[in-house]
Amino acid sequence: MAAELVGGAVLSAFLQVLFDRVASREVVDHIRGKKLNDRLLKKLKVTLLSVNAVINDAEEKQFRCSLVKEWLLELKDAVYDAEDLWDEIATEALRCKLEAESGSTISQIKPKIEEILDRLEFIAKQKDALGLKHGVGETQSWKIPTTSMVEKSDVYGMEDDREAIINLLLSDFVNGNNMSVIPIVGMAGIGKTTLAQVLYNDDRVMEHFEFAAWVCVSEEFDICRITKTVLEAATSIPCDIKDINLLQLKLKEKLTGKKFLLVLDDVWNESYHSWEALKRPFNSGLQGSKIIVTTRNESVASVMRTVPIHHLKQLTDEDCWQLFAKHAFESGKSDAYPILERVGRDIVKKCKGLPLAAKTLGCLLRFKLDAEEWEKILQSDIWELSDDQSNILPALRLSYYYLASHLKRCFAYCSIFPKDYEFKKEQLIQLWMAEDLLQHPRRNKRMEEVGDEYFHELVSRSFFQRSGGENSCFVMHDLINDLAKFVSGELCFRLEDENSQEISEKTRHLSYVMALEDLFKRFEIFYKAKSLRTFLPLYLPDEFYCLSNKVQHDLLIKLRCLRVLSLSNYHSIGELPDSIGKLRHLRYLDLSRTLIKRLSESLCTLYNLQTLKLAYCYRLRKLPMGMHKLINLRHLDITGTCVEEMPTQMSKLKSLQSLSTFIVGKENGVRIGELGNLSNLRGALSIKKLENVMNAKDAYEAKLKDKQYLVELDLEWGYGKTDDTKCERNVLENLVPHTNLKKFQIHNYGGTRFPDWLGDESFCNIVSVSLYNCENCCVLPPLGQLPSLKHLSIEGFDEVVAVGPEFYGNSSLVTQPFQSLEILKFSWMSAWEEWCSIGVEDECRAFPRLQELHLESCQSLIGSLPKKLPSLRKLVIEYCEQLVSPLPKALAIRELELIKCDMLVLHELPRTLHSLKIKGCQVVVQLFLEIVKVQACPRRLDISDCSSLTSFPGGCLPSTLSFLSIKNCEKLEFPVQHYDTSLEHLLIVDSCDSLRSFPLDFFPNLNSLTIVRNKSFRFFTLSEGPCKVLASINYLKIRGCPEFISFPRGGLSAPNLTDLWVEECENLTSLPEGMCTILPSLRELRISGCPKVESFPEGGLPSCLSSLFVGGCNKLIARRREWHLQSLPLLTSFGIFDESENLKSFPEEDLLPSTLTYLSMFGLSCLKNLDGRGLQHLTFLTTLVVSGCPELQAMPEEGLPMSLVDLIIRRCPMLRERCQREKGEDWPKIAHISCVQMDDNSTA
Repeated sequence: MAAELVGGAVLSAFLQVLFDRVASREVVDHIRGKKLNDRLLKKLKVTLLSVNAVINDAEEKQFRCSLVKEWLLELKDAVYDAEDLWDEIATEALRCKLEAESGSTISQIKPKIEEILDRLEFIAKQKDALGLKHGVGETQSWKIPTTSMVEKSDVYGMEDDREAIINLLLSDFVNGNNMSVIPIVGMAGIGKTTLAQVLYNDDRVMEHFEFAAWVCVSEEFDICRITKTVLEAATSIPCDIKDINLLQLKLKEKLTGKKFLLVLDDVWNESYHSWEALKRPFNSGLQGSKIIVTTRNESVASVMRTVPIHHLKQLTDEDCWQLFAKHAFESGKSDAYPILERVGRDIVKKCKGLPLAAKTLGCLLRFKLDAEEWEKILQSDIWELSDDQSNILPALRLSYYYLASHLKRCFAYCSIFPKDYEFKKEQLIQLWMAEDLLQHPRRNKRMEEVGDEYFHELVSRSFFQRSGGENSCFVMHDLINDLAKFVSGELCFRLEDENSQEISEKTRHLSYVMALEDLFKRFEIFYKAKSLRTFLPLYLPDEFYCLSNKVQHDLLIKLRCLRVLSLSNYHSIGELPDSIGKLRHLRYLDLSRTLIKRLSESLCTLYNLQTLKLAYCYRLRKLPMGMHKLINLRHLDITGTCVEEMPTQMSKLKSLQSLSTFIVGKENGVRIGELGNLSNLRGALSIKKLENVMNAKDAYEAKLKDKQYLVELDLEWGYGKTDDTKCERNVLENLVPHTNLKKFQIHNYGGTRFPDWLGDESFCNIVSVSLYNCENCCVLPPLGQLPSLKHLSIEGFDEVVAVGPEFYGNSSLVTQPFQSLEILKFSWMSAWEEWCSIGVEDECRAFPRLQELHLESCQSLIGSLPKKLPSLRKLVIEYCEQLVSPLPKALAIRELELIKCDMLVLHELPRTLHSLKIKGCQVVVQLFLEIVKVQACPRRLDISDCSSLTSFPGGCLPSTLSFLSIKNCEKLEFPVQHYDTSLEHLLIVDSCDSLRSFPLDFFPNLNSLTIVRNKSFRFFTLSEGPCKVLASINYLKIRGCPEFISFPRGGLSAPNLTDLWVEECENLTSLPEGMCTILPSLRELRISGCPKVESFPEGGLPSCLSSLFVGGCNKLIARRREWHLQSLPLLTSFGIFDESENLKSFPEEDLLPSTLTYLSMFGLSCLKNLDGRGLQHLTFLTTLVVSGCPELQAMPEEGLPMSLVDLIIRRCPMLRERCQREKGEDWPKIAHISCVQMDDNSTA
């Protein structure tokens, strides 16, 4: 059984790739063509076989013996070199075939093979000295068999899991079987066994079942042993029966008529037949019997389960801390050791919610009160602990050991990802393909399908976990990441700040997190790794990165073994050197989001290339003409480029699996028929410039109907009126896709009608349809017939006057039109007047699941809307100024947005309404608010552009309101006389001109308050005086209030206020009194356009302030020496704006604190000099912005702080000239700065 688990094929995946290369017909034929002696190949094969025989034993022993690990590393290094050589031979054979030339001579090949062979033979001879044995390695059991006994004080954070499974255990619902199987799945050390023990010993569970049994199954799925254990538990008598048949008969007899609970802990068996054989006696139990299974492997759970799998998640940091503290401190309490608690909490974060890791480290530190000991554990790698010190390491190693050999190699490769890095499945599979880590597919299976199976295996075994976001990404737990790093050794290297010297000559795979400016010095160490296969920069989204030219023009071209090269997101890259064609092994090239303008024709000699990513290279207008030579290309992404036409002979790329975009050429250009031979296309395809298809027969030759793996299709014509609507109709008629399609879009179609296939019920898989700017169409297609349609968007149909029965479909075929539709959007339908009824009975059946309805910019629409939408949750009506229809009856509605639709009829609103937005509805706004007050209970209300609105009904706000936004409602009177405990967020912009004061204590739960451009607002009030504490408010912004003169007398006691903005308040004379003490949480302060403010309040600014901006306050800035900014230990960001003549030199010495990381000087119109003495002590400054300083003449003689990373210079003409790269007089003063941006350009 153990041998089956270790998995293997006769040849491990570690050597399989090399065997495949050596034995491939292309290589053999090429070598024989060079008259190379077969003896060398046979000798190589024998050597590899002898090494392969001991691979499994070596992989197990490497964890305990450093010599074995070193031997494995040397072997892998030699095999990598051999792979590179054979790949070179295979590539040369392919080149000769494609270019009809003879290749390299025997004198070039033979010495390289002999050198590899000698090296492998030497390594093979060492295996006996290391005691490596043939076959499966002998694992040393480290585990103590589990029992049902549990230490309840060790259980933290499992309450929800416990209650969810107890509900299943106590339920008699069994899904058609007498017993239910409840699987608990999670990675090693996450607490599966502990949870099972808690469930087993729960009083409610013990009372519910007549008897219970616990079996520690482990790796060996011994049916006889498991059966005997359960039988002994049922009889409480030892059993000597050895015959499995007698055992099962005896157990069946004992279980008959009894309700039992069985726990099978730590199951590894994936065989359905073995499980079927074991469970036969269990079926005789009473209905409601339950089996709990714990396993690391989702595949095991899938074989056994009768209810959904329960995935156990990591503990929170606090629960993890409680468990750690329980074992680290004698009483479990850390109160007496504050320093140890601080370090301990950091240690717990390393555990990433893994209970076994927290318990292990807690036990390790028990009774150790020396903070240095704790710091050592914090700084050390958990993998540095011995097995005696840690149970978590053997537990994770076991998961790795029982991986199939091909999965081990794929998993080890993932060590190139930093901790917490989120990766996508498709990208990782493409990387595995490029690195030849996938076994050669059989039975017509695609390489990507093999990779998908591998990926699913690693997910099911908890090596990969879904990340928390909505972007379908995955992550590895930190300890799993450590395991990958350990087993990959020197072969994989992640460049991090502290390890730049650790790269080895053996390193094959490299990754690094990109810096905003990647200078050449960072990459000099890479020359050492001459056989590098992977160059993978990893970036943060929404950033712009620069790469030294020398890296791309010198370093990368010397790394001749590269298979994976990514330069994605480097905005400094405008072109690739012609020498890119020398990277003959390259299989994966990612240039997406670069500023590349052209691709060299030499790219087309990369015959091994599988993946080419050019997405969002918006300056790229043309692809190389020789693209058809890339016969191994499988994935081409040109999304978001400006490519105008496809290269010729695209039909030769028969390996293509995904093609983002196909652009039809004009006249003699590339015809759409080229798509016909690309029969393997799948995923998403966009076809553009369909106006260039002159013949409907060409469209038919694209054979879209045969492309059964396409799931998304976008058909796009160019903008502008067509001269031949019939031709476009015929073209679309022949572009009928396969019925497997799920998402479909049409843009700018010029026909007058749609073909019959659009809306046909045979397209039963379509979930999304979008039709845009089909200006000549006067009738909508019968989309109501599509049974799976969930999202429908129709925009820019200028000829549609009525939407009626034709839209819903043939009533004899469709019993429930739009039966699955959830979101429906109509927009920019300029001629649409009527949404016709299809009969009362039919209309009530339509749209049963519609959740969102959007009607936008349909200016001619009069009526009428569907009368009943039972599932509607959101209704948006914008700029439908003629619409007189009543709103649909929608009892579930939560969001209602009404913009410029003053003629709507409104009778009622349901109490489920959560959010109401009204804009530009001058006539009905008051009626709406009356109905809201009586019928609905919204939590959010947005009112804007309602100039006729004067008051809220009853002179008070709706009682349930927590968020209120008022914009451009000048006449509206804000009700300040009523006490309101519900309101949490208030925004008043260009509104409520009668508002003179605001009683802050009348709104005790107000969290944020913004008042912008109010002509009359003068002051805040506190009815209870300055002693009143405003505990809830944390954000306050006052802007453009010329009459605002003061904060409450005695100060503003707001202990949780974090942000205070006061801008353009010309008559304000002072900030809140006593800020330094009564605003203890203030983090950001912005004061600008307040010319009468002369100083900060007595006592200065709050000590926790981290960001300060002062602008347009001439008197305040003139007294800047009195600010005492040096007393603010947390201040990291400072900005200043001043147009007065007083500020000619800045910043003065000792004005700014050394803690600053960001400094902005904006609009200092009279500034002539930067004071070097005031800048030099800013040793943490990373960003300096100088903007709008036309008189500024030069950089200071002392230069700028060496810590600077970014220097941004805008609208400073004199300074810009002096700072020109290498030419300007001040360039030497700023040459050390990574990224220098000046106006619209950047330099480095």
